[in-house]
Amino acid sequence: MSHSVELQGVGMTFGKTRAVGDVSFTVEGGEFFSILGPSGCGKTTILRMVAGFLQPTEGKILIGGNDMAGLGPDQRPTAMIFQSLALFPLMPVWENIAFGLEARGVAKAERRRKADELLKLIALEGYGDRMPGELSGGQRQRVAIARALAVEPQVLLLDEPLSALDLKLRQHMRAELRSLQKRTGVTFIYITHDQSEALAMSDRVAVMSAGVLQQVGAPRDLYDNPATPFVARFVGETNAYPGTVRAIDGKTATIETAHGTMRGRAGPALSVGSQASLYVRPEALKAASVDNAVTATVDRFDFEGAFALIHARLPDNAPLVASVGSLDFANAPKPGETASFGFSPDHAVVLADG
Repeated sequence: MSHSVELQGVGMTFGKTRAVGDVSFTVEGGEFFSILGPSGCGKTTILRMVAGFLQPTEGKILIGGNDMAGLGPDQRPTAMIFQSLALFPLMPVWENIAFGLEARGVAKAERRRKADELLKLIALEGYGDRMPGELSGGQRQRVAIARALAVEPQVLLLDEPLSALDLKLRQHMRAELRSLQKRTGVTFIYITHDQSEALAMSDRVAVMSAGVLQQVGAPRDLYDNPATPFVARFVGETNAYPGTVRAIDGKTATIETAHGTMRGRAGPALSVGSQASLYVRPEALKAASVDNAVTATVDRFDFEGAFALIHARLPDNAPLVASVGSLDFANAPKPGETASFGFSPDHAVVLADG
């Protein structure tokens, strides 16, 4: 069975720098869990603490319910895949995969059998005698995963393993990783700064900023119901309009902005008279809508294939970005035109400034 991973008030300080502060969350056994955030937010530090390469300066890390305090990487039921992959270039593929087994004293015949079994799992059957240099980037990526799985970890830790691949290969490997995780049932903790990776692959995502845990939730929940301004801005594209909260009626907040009065769903810790911002996704903005209507002049029309982004300016030059599906291109406002855009209050959220 795969293990759960629990962080209880975990913090990490390097000298006078607090890299991670008071982080608590639980990764369920068999879950694909991602930690998402910009460079320097503390996500890799958390991964290295879970792996045992770093000991937290405060708090506890439990794996499978057992406290990992004082245990090094070789004493934990984890395996880690680094961004560099670190395959041995002079070893054939099967020996790379079986390297951890050799270190544990497993006989050569058994190592080869296990390596061939894993090659079949990662759809590289028959590649065992090739050298890493003869493989494509995606194939080397799968070999690195197989090597980590060879030691039968209960938790697999992945530190931005797709960042060096081109876009098409990254998209392909996302699907491969997700499928492999489901087939093996191993708990995956995946580090990334790429929101599309996290949203596409994960059961749940933890969003980090400057060492602080901002929110944990399912991908759709993070996108639709951000709990903080950082999550609203970092996870997906958004339009943000600051102002003052004028009223809160049940689940709806009214905010006075430089562009008029707008209404959206009331976020947490919101109060009348407080400073806040309304956040609305580009796809929620519709031309000629009567709800929360604003007038904007279109600057450009960015074609993205199945959809396009309309970049426009409000009268005070504040930006507005709306998206339109390919079937509606003909009816969309053109560059230079002035048009009315609006959105349903249910498709926007008002969050207190933090």
